[in-house]
Amino acid sequence: MPARAPAFALAPVLAPLLAIMAFTAGTAAAQGSGSEGAIEEGEWNFTATLDGKPIGTHRFVVGGSPAARSVDSRADFVVRMLGVSLYRYRHHAEERWAGDCLRELRADTDDDGTRQQVSRRYDDECLMSFAYWNPRLVKQQRLIDPQTGKSESVRFEPLPAANIEVRGQAVRARGWRLQAAQQRIRIWYAADSGRWIGLDAETKGDRQLSYRLTSPTGAP
Repeated sequence: MPARAPAFALAPVLAPLLAIMAFTAGTAAAQGSGSEGAIEEGEWNFTATLDGKPIGTHRFVVGGSPAARSVDSRADFVVRMLGVSLYRYRHHAEERWAGDCLRELRADTDDDGTRQQVSRRYDDECLMSFAYWNPRLVKQQRLIDPQTGKSESVRFEPLPAANIEVRGQAVRARGWRLQAAQQRIRIWYAADSGRWIGLDAETKGDRQLSYRLTSPTGAP
């Protein structure tokens, strides 16, 4: 999600899901640019489903060096019933990072006709957005919501290992539960490579919004 899940699915919530820190014990590592577990450049293309039914895609492209990363995130969801469009969500965010610190955010969101734009710099503190592609995300205590530009208190808890279906094959995964406000999200990383491969978010009405990796460039 990235990013934050659209309002139709997630409880008014995080003032947001998706992004990211009253600093953690890992603050020093978060401020580094080449520490262990540094993230490679890459592209993650996800299919988004609501209760198992496809509703759209979310694409993340991470480029640049560890010291100067750029992230481009694009989501496009449509919920239909009997062929009729009931809800549409579009989100585009551009992020600039220095090490594990988000420095600049530009975002444009259309939440079923309600437009929201963000243009903001973060020069005075080292925070992450909901950067699911970065395994060090789980060490954070606050995240920046890319839809609003505001920070949110979060808590991560490890989950038991599980098999997650990715492109029709079972992939052994380690998981984390992200809790923020009323939001509950399970994030899944491939056990062997540590790459992000999916997430599951509990939504209003006991519905489930899920992401599953579909692109070979983001292969686990």
